[in-house]
Amino acid sequence: MTATLHFQVMNEAGQRLDRVLSLRLAELSRGAIQKAIAAGHCHIDGLAVTAAAYKLRAGQEVRLELPPAGNPLQAEAAELDVLWHDERLLVCNKPAGLTVHPCPSCPEGTLVHRLLFHFPQLARLDGLRPGIVHRLDKDTSGLLLVALDEATRLRLSQAFARREVHKTYLALVQGVPPDSGQCREAIGRHPTAKIKMAVVPEARGGKAALSQWRVLWAAPDRSFALLAVRIHTGRTHQIRVHMQHVGHPLLGDALYAPEAVRRRAPRQMLHAWDMALAHPWSGRPMHFSCPLPQDMLDTAVIQASRMQRLVVTGNPGCGKSSVCAALDAAGIPVISADAIVHELYAPRGAMSQWLAHRRDDLLAKDGSVDRALLRPAMRQDAVLRKDVEHMAHALVRDRVAAFWEEAEAQGHAVAAAEIPLYYECGWHVKTFVPQPLCLCITCPQTMRRQRVMMSRGWSAAHFDELESWQWPEQRKAAASALCLENTGSPEQMQEAVQALLTDLHQRQDAARAALRHELRAISCAPCPPMPPCSSIPCPCTEHP
Repeated sequence: MTATLHFQVMNEAGQRLDRVLSLRLAELSRGAIQKAIAAGHCHIDGLAVTAAAYKLRAGQEVRLELPPAGNPLQAEAAELDVLWHDERLLVCNKPAGLTVHPCPSCPEGTLVHRLLFHFPQLARLDGLRPGIVHRLDKDTSGLLLVALDEATRLRLSQAFARREVHKTYLALVQGVPPDSGQCREAIGRHPTAKIKMAVVPEARGGKAALSQWRVLWAAPDRSFALLAVRIHTGRTHQIRVHMQHVGHPLLGDALYAPEAVRRRAPRQMLHAWDMALAHPWSGRPMHFSCPLPQDMLDTAVIQASRMQRLVVTGNPGCGKSSVCAALDAAGIPVISADAIVHELYAPRGAMSQWLAHRRDDLLAKDGSVDRALLRPAMRQDAVLRKDVEHMAHALVRDRVAAFWEEAEAQGHAVAAAEIPLYYECGWHVKTFVPQPLCLCITCPQTMRRQRVMMSRGWSAAHFDELESWQWPEQRKAAASALCLENTGSPEQMQEAVQALLTDLHQRQDAARAALRHELRAISCAPCPPMPPCSSIPCPCTEHP
């Protein structure tokens, strides 16, 4: 910074003092020069002049003496991730949780303090924000551009004002918006919450804003998505406000997201990903990108890694219940569709109450459904059979879905449902989200018939009737992701179940690793182009 300026007025006669000085000292902002004049650091013909609007006259002697910058900030030795720099500017990767510059609530431990340690020349700049030309929220990570001298700061500030610096962010948002879209709502201070911004009409003080997004990836269950969001304007909290406004708040956003969405991440899932600009001095095009940080990768993987839902199915006598008992002994939550039906058919059960209004002749004396009467009635009355199956299947399906949700909320990695008629009900076709893996228990028909005749007292005719209502075993096995042959000893079956659980855990680990690789690759790929803005005038063409 120039400490002293001394010149005689020639062609500048009639011009404002501050304008002439700012032209001769391009490295200083006009505001800084006006402060220096007001402080009495400018003398004309030996007399102090404190009016910035003073009109100069030809032949006057002007002398400006600037005291050394007395920046009160202290450098702090802490890590700084610098991606690129030259003698004029630098680009760094700001971690989440770090405030950019000092403020009353955070006077120390900011990015600026770290910058002063690694780039001492910033101490020559005045103020509490030396070199800062734009900012990121404390809990937003990613690319930040910093000027290393006042002249560069002025040029970069002008480039930002002219919308010549293009910034794109990565965001994890609740739900999945359309593949591409935009929000043009004006943004202003929230009318009641001072720390928040809000969609505010321009007539009430809101400022024009434009955000565009493109979906880069969506979770299989469609509960959240990774977006590339380009901002054409730099309003405070712009992405957070706009995405909340269109119904897709950021995961972890403590200010703008509902409580359930806040809990899905440790901080707002927003990362300054991509930046393009022209070098303020050479004009050379510059482009920087910074892949997803670890915490965003971890959040995406954790949120996408849903509990493994397992359906255990098979034909009569295959040993489904024995396999489920082994799963239960291994600590896996298990529910049985047959047990649910038993509850529905019990006295005061939903099915027994329903039948009481339609066919009370099919009820036992205690008010339960008499299966010995129901089966032949359903065989003779196709409409009754259809209605009973529709009613019972819907109730069972809802109970199974609720069971899985509860097990997942409790933190279980795997939960199983024994559903003999899984395929026959059509539940394998987009019934449950996420889609469960199906384990088919197989056993030769002759062995299965013998088992149920001995253990349950079934007749061969009864076995054949129930078998005829189900898919052939070979078809079920072909449609299932997993098969377990249950023809050996109970010990062999236990070993097979343990091998199954090991396989399931390995599948989960592989799926998480594959997702992590996929998301990292997406964030390392070139920033995708955004669709053209619509015909509505775009704020990005407006210069302040």
